[in-house]
Amino acid sequence: MKNKQILVVEDNELNREILMEILEDRYKVLEAENGQKALDILKKYKDEIALILLDVMMPVMDGYTFLKKMKAVPEYSVIPVIVMTQGDSEEDELKALAYGATDFVPKPYRPQIILHRVASIINLRETAALANQFKYDRLTGLYSKEFFCHKVRELLRENPQKEYDIICCNIENFKLFNDAFGVYAGDRLLRMIALCFTQLADRKELVCRFWADRFVWLRKRTAEYDDEMFLELDRKINDLPNAKNLSLKWGIYRIIDRSVSVEQMCDRAIFAADSIKGQYMNHFAVYDEAMRDELLRKQEIIEDMETALEKEQFEVYFQPKNDLGTGKIAGAEALIRWNYPIRGMISPGEFIPLFEKNGFISRLDQFVWEKTCLWMKRWKEKGYPVLPVSVNVSRADFYQMDLQDVLSSLVTKYGLTSNYLHLEITESAYTENPKEILRMVEKLRKKGFIIELDDFGSGYSSLNLLNQMELDILKLDMGFIRSEMTKPADKGILRFIVELAHWKNLQVVAEGIETYEQMVRIRDLGCEYAQGYYFARPMSGQDFEVLLNEEFGKKIHDGKTGVERRQ
Repeated sequence: MKNKQILVVEDNELNREILMEILEDRYKVLEAENGQKALDILKKYKDEIALILLDVMMPVMDGYTFLKKMKAVPEYSVIPVIVMTQGDSEEDELKALAYGATDFVPKPYRPQIILHRVASIINLRETAALANQFKYDRLTGLYSKEFFCHKVRELLRENPQKEYDIICCNIENFKLFNDAFGVYAGDRLLRMIALCFTQLADRKELVCRFWADRFVWLRKRTAEYDDEMFLELDRKINDLPNAKNLSLKWGIYRIIDRSVSVEQMCDRAIFAADSIKGQYMNHFAVYDEAMRDELLRKQEIIEDMETALEKEQFEVYFQPKNDLGTGKIAGAEALIRWNYPIRGMISPGEFIPLFEKNGFISRLDQFVWEKTCLWMKRWKEKGYPVLPVSVNVSRADFYQMDLQDVLSSLVTKYGLTSNYLHLEITESAYTENPKEILRMVEKLRKKGFIIELDDFGSGYSSLNLLNQMELDILKLDMGFIRSEMTKPADKGILRFIVELAHWKNLQVVAEGIETYEQMVRIRDLGCEYAQGYYFARPMSGQDFEVLLNEEFGKKIHDGKTGVERRQ
């Protein structure tokens, strides 16, 4: 209790001293000699005061006036007040309670009675606060996720014949709104959206903020859902002040099987909303069996990921990078593949996003780093020239490990130097926490690692990144290159990007090169390196070793273990 603060409001100095002596062994005590001074203290310490002991007969501002002003302010009104008066008449007690007091104690003070009343009321308030916190989302005042699910279960049980749906509303790119206008503006917008939902919902319908910018609504079943209904909902929300043309996606789960848990119902509505992300013309989606199959597949992947790592079902593949000046192999990129026992190879595009969400990506990345270093050591011991290999560093790696120490230990363990292990960082990782990424990149470069910016041209912050982050290599996104190939060479911006990279002393790697025409275009624009199906598909470590032998085997047999390459 020692960290609890109690405000004693009493004009008589001797009485204040007596109360201080009673309370100070268990509580921190603040003092005020009248109601006005007490209000001034509340302004400063409102969040820290657990209880107020209040005399009613005081100069400047009496206790009843203080109570009236205090209860008019929401932040103050939740603080319990024990009123202290001379005498113990029922009239005095009723008057104090009528003005908003929580309890009443008479003078003269009886220490054990005061301590007992104070402790009981503080505990009661904290218990109520915890219950309230469980019931309601602190930001919006809507039901919390847990209490919403409880209320839905209760409502479905009490109304077995009525038909309901779970509707999820998801704000697309809400993070960009926060980045542009600030978290405070984002929170204010969420509160306004919550108010909008409470106005839309029927009295017997339920609404909650499920998490972040996702709202979930238990709604009475309507005959059919159509675009117009959700466009109207979009208009209502976008009419809110500072809504800034929000794009909303709606997902619907029809409650037919009531044996499904409410949490699963909500997940399925959310899954339906997520299924149309980025689709401009689609405003809502209804959860169906096809979505169910996809969701089950994702759950199966997540359930099997630990076993797959333990049994080494994951394999590291290597895609060569070619020097466009010489046509020779100049390095490789390490890629992950999952050889699933039942379904065969699973595309990284299917499991990587799931692992990024649940954090497993960090363990998978470390597996790739270790296997890559092991292969590089093997090739080095066989006499092949040490070529740089790029490995991916996910955004989660920056937060879940001491990155520079982990990577430095690995290259030391396998007898390599850090400049041969290139680290690919996507620009999307930078946009989430730029200060942390910049700090870590600086540490990694000091350790000698080469930093590559991957997927350049796929996001909105690329030029800003080039200006702020110390980099070594720029990797052009394949989609960016394909887009540029549809334009005349002198009309696109690819030449400008390459020249800008060279001005920043960066080397340029073009990804996804599939045709001779693409290779010629990027070579003529000044790109140093390229990778893609035109040169070679990703291959196992054994097959990449065969490629190394084809390119450098004769030099090794002739006693020439070096290789000329641009680094």
